[in-house]
Amino acid sequence: QVQLRESGGGSTQAGGSLRLSCTASGSLFSSTTMGWFRQAPGKEREFVGSIYWSEFTSSVIPSYADSVKGRFTISRDQAKTTMNLQMNSLRPDDTAVYYCAARAGESTANKGLYAYWGRGTQVTVSS
Repeated sequence: QVQLRESGGGSTQAGGSLRLSCTASGSLFSSTTMGWFRQAPGKEREFVGSIYWSEFTSSVIPSYADSVKGRFTISRDQAKTTMNLQMNSLRPDDTAVYYCAARAGESTANKGLYAYWGRGTQVTVSS
């Protein structure tokens, strides 16, 4: 059983930066994707980005939604238990609850394919 816990978040002004982390407990998979999603009030939960790695290759592959490319960066620690989301040049429309998710297998933006979810952390960006 995988458990995910987000940390970080908070409030900042437009143009500012925040950093989120997601720590996984329990056993991950031989091929793992950890992803970030966000949900603003009254909107669907949407894909932000993900990072994929496999025990069978040395590749670590991030993916990003077009709306955050060039502003957000996803990384993973050496222990493969923590994923980070560095958010720069934040905008008011980045305001949302941010969720961490995990799945066995390759990256996907389809939230329905992630089996494990954290409880979310609030990010608020004021203009």
